[in-house]
Amino acid sequence: MRGAVALALLAGGLSACGGGGGGTPTLNWYINPDNGAQDRLAKSCSAASGGKYKIKTSLLPSDASQQREQLVRRLAAKDSGLDLMSLDPVFVAEAANAGFLRPFTAAEAPQLTQGVFPAAVRSSTWKGRLYAAPFWANTQLLWYRKSVAAKAGVDPTAPGFTWDRMIDAAERTGTTVGEQGNKYEGYMVWINALVESAGGHVLTGGESGAKAQITISSPAGQQAARVIQRLAHSKAASPTLATDIEEQARSLLNGPHGGFLLNWGYVWQAENGDAKDGTIDKAIIGDLGWAPYPEVFAGTRAKPPFGGIELAVGAYGRHKAAAVDAVRCVTTAENMKKYMLDSGNPAARAAVYDDPDVIKAYPMARLLRDSIEAAAPRPITPYYGDVSGAMQSRWHPPSSVNPASTPRRSASFISQVLRDKALL
Repeated sequence: MRGAVALALLAGGLSACGGGGGGTPTLNWYINPDNGAQDRLAKSCSAASGGKYKIKTSLLPSDASQQREQLVRRLAAKDSGLDLMSLDPVFVAEAANAGFLRPFTAAEAPQLTQGVFPAAVRSSTWKGRLYAAPFWANTQLLWYRKSVAAKAGVDPTAPGFTWDRMIDAAERTGTTVGEQGNKYEGYMVWINALVESAGGHVLTGGESGAKAQITISSPAGQQAARVIQRLAHSKAASPTLATDIEEQARSLLNGPHGGFLLNWGYVWQAENGDAKDGTIDKAIIGDLGWAPYPEVFAGTRAKPPFGGIELAVGAYGRHKAAAVDAVRCVTTAENMKKYMLDSGNPAARAAVYDDPDVIKAYPMARLLRDSIEAAAPRPITPYYGDVSGAMQSRWHPPSSVNPASTPRRSASFISQVLRDKALL
């Protein structure tokens, strides 16, 4: 991992805070923020262990990059108190390549990957070995106001519904297309989904590390830039697109000019919760529709973003066997279903989406499943943080994007950063 020595020095003051001594071992699970559902699952699996272990959760920051920074500091310092971690898929390769994760054995892996979405398995695997267990998977849908679509005379659920048709519909109706355009990981999610949907990749050969082939300067990269440029300069763009994150984009959908929104699966539970609390008009729920991620080319199925969380076992923890048992418990289909119903975050096993309780709670469950099946991961590379940072720096703000120059400039900058010829 780049900068591991420096990070270890920064982390020198961190104490190893893991359950030592006799009795029931305490497993420290560092979790990403949710509504408390991971904490409740930790208590459930602790009870189910019959005294083999007790799981204690510690909350990571809400921002994915900040989560990575905190985990890297502890791992680089060989913190023996970091037993389990909820890891963003894009950081698995980095941590695995640095030797920070305990890989699952050939005997353990099948139980953790059977029936799991392919993108989740790919994102959890590094150089042929499973380093993390898919816990929940995620993708983005097109959420829209049915009344707006009807007024525009479009059907977002129909094949061939493209970004251009969506922007046209929003402009005709004086409504917005909500997206994540802030200079953060959510913007990289958008860029990568457009590139993949146009038939390209940001890079290939990620296992080669700094020698990976940078492929963003391509017709697919130009198409991605064209879509971003068009939205950013259209009347359908949010006036604060360059600083919008997920919740700001969602608020647009609920406002007087709400029309279309690209956002994750949590939206359904969040909208219903807000309607129940009186934060938004209850009528919005009846007007809320959902559709597949828009196509870049009509007739070419889009490859929506892939996200979620993987569970990894720290390489320096004292209780690795117990940690593996805990991972098995947390990632069963039954517990994935429980977590999905509790948190609003979609499960990583496809069978969960056929469960009657899940279908009742999520009318779009089958669409979520099919979209995750079609989703494309972001670049799998141990230098993902550098790649994403370099992309963001050259593609932000969205209004500056130019198909003729932005993909080429970003390819050059990524290459320079990976080869230590430039700094982010």
